[in-house]
Amino acid sequence: MSLTVVGSVAFDALETPFGKRDKILGGAGTHFSLSASFFTNVRCVGVVGGDFGDEEWAVFQRHHINTDDIEIVPDGKTFFWSGRYDYDMNTAHTLDTQLNVFETFQPKLSEESKNARIVFLANILPMLQKEVREQCTKAEFVAMDTMNFWISSMKDNLIETIKVVDCIIINDAEARQLTDEPNIHKAAKAILDFGLKAVVIKRGEYGATLFTKDSYFACPAYPLESVFDPTGAGDTFAGGFMGYIASQKEITDEVLRRAMIYGSVMASFNVEKFGTERVDALEYAEINQRFRDFKKMTHFDEIPFERSISA
Repeated sequence: MSLTVVGSVAFDALETPFGKRDKILGGAGTHFSLSASFFTNVRCVGVVGGDFGDEEWAVFQRHHINTDDIEIVPDGKTFFWSGRYDYDMNTAHTLDTQLNVFETFQPKLSEESKNARIVFLANILPMLQKEVREQCTKAEFVAMDTMNFWISSMKDNLIETIKVVDCIIINDAEARQLTDEPNIHKAAKAILDFGLKAVVIKRGEYGATLFTKDSYFACPAYPLESVFDPTGAGDTFAGGFMGYIASQKEITDEVLRRAMIYGSVMASFNVEKFGTERVDALEYAEINQRFRDFKKMTHFDEIPFERSISA
């Protein structure tokens, strides 16, 4: 049960119709690690500045996330992102991005991180993702994330990285952009043809879909009356998905399907409060109850239909 994630550890400033936060803990590596920590041992690889304080480190410590490979640049500043959401919570409006120490980030993996059985490459430069993958020679299952910027600016490099991983977790717009296929099913097939074992396509409030060579599985999003902040929901989904996989001895289609549900469960909690606030305070009983809720929502009896024709 070992899982390494390489990604950003950041500060966020957020404004939604339901409130505002001027400076809270964020970053793909952070959201992923918190989510995955409920299922397995997690090692986070990233970089922060000297402004990253005890309150932020305490979040990682509470969840027993190993931070030995998070580099500290004492005279630098931590990556900062500021954004706003209107009532369409599917669209983030970026107000400010300050890469700071993340701009020159070169992942430094300890032997323990390199030897992880499961690895997740969060959204960073594709060439860096490939370098990390090549260092993790013992990994049984490696997944990655990406974004529209890399697809449009360095597509060839990105594809070379995709070819050396087992799974990619992206949203539907990115899948279409990557493959130039308007149909999601055709897009997923085109991505699988790069040599992947699985493709996970996130669809926001409409759930997520898993594609493998021989199967297809879709799960809905959990129905919520209040969504306070969707920032990090995708990374939280990935954390639940990969964390559950890391907790299992074998990686089968059934494991991947259950992992999809756990990913959706974790993402549903993430959006209920700002930043890491909800997942940080999460209890196992809540996770298990919501997993059972998903099972009820998606279960139906198989009753063959026969039309009765009257004379």
